[in-house]
Amino acid sequence: MKKTVKNLCCVVSLLMSVSGYASTLKPGVLTIGSDLTYPPYNYLQNNKPAGFDAEMMTLLSASLQLTPEVKDTRFASLILGVRAHKFDVVASTLYVTPERAKQVAFLPYMKTGGSFIVLAGSEFAPQTPEALCGKRVSSIKGGAWIARLNKVSAGYCQSKGLGTITVQEFPTSPEATQALMSGAVDVQYEDAAVAQASVEKTGQRLKIASREIIYPVVVGLAVSKDNPQLLADLQKAFTRKVSDGSYGALLQKYNVQMPDDQEVERALAGTL
Repeated sequence: MKKTVKNLCCVVSLLMSVSGYASTLKPGVLTIGSDLTYPPYNYLQNNKPAGFDAEMMTLLSASLQLTPEVKDTRFASLILGVRAHKFDVVASTLYVTPERAKQVAFLPYMKTGGSFIVLAGSEFAPQTPEALCGKRVSSIKGGAWIARLNKVSAGYCQSKGLGTITVQEFPTSPEATQALMSGAVDVQYEDAAVAQASVEKTGQRLKIASREIIYPVVVGLAVSKDNPQLLADLQKAFTRKVSDGSYGALLQKYNVQMPDDQEVERALAGTL
């Protein structure tokens, strides 16, 4: 674990040279952009932010002696928001991609992947993206996997005359799930942990069709490229929380993992 943290530090340092002290929008406050419609990672519980990212940012904020303040922001506006200085950092299950790395500085901290959800009584049980040819797929708006599904649709499905993959995007994950339950789409593509939570919340009216993780991804915090001081302090706080075991306990609680340096490099190169 310590070796992985060291390597992650190296990857972050390659993204941006860092020095000095943390700089936040409000003195003593860490303002966080997060889409609180995405359980179990980000959601509201008793009108307070909850989930993996909220717990992680509580750990990091305490280490930095800052008070966390979450701004509930829809996913498609998060990168725009941090670049416009509406908040200091994005903590919202943001997948690390080469395109996004051109816009923000990343601190990779977790890896997950996708699952296909279908109605519980459905005989359709896709295992790969290629199985979605000719199907309607719901997704949260701005999901990093959408471009990959469109590539499969154009490069595989259409060339074989199997029909296109029609991706319907929705502002929130629950809305994408509702589209599936109403029969407006055939399948929902969703993060694996979110998919499991959706199945449980709907009283088993849905099921996860895929047996393996689809498109494994690395997730990162995003900071404006013009705030290297904050990125450096967040990295130091993250390293401390890994070293004291508190971050490892959080990973175990949510059944996700920490990426190694090779996975981070592949995510940044778009080859994961």
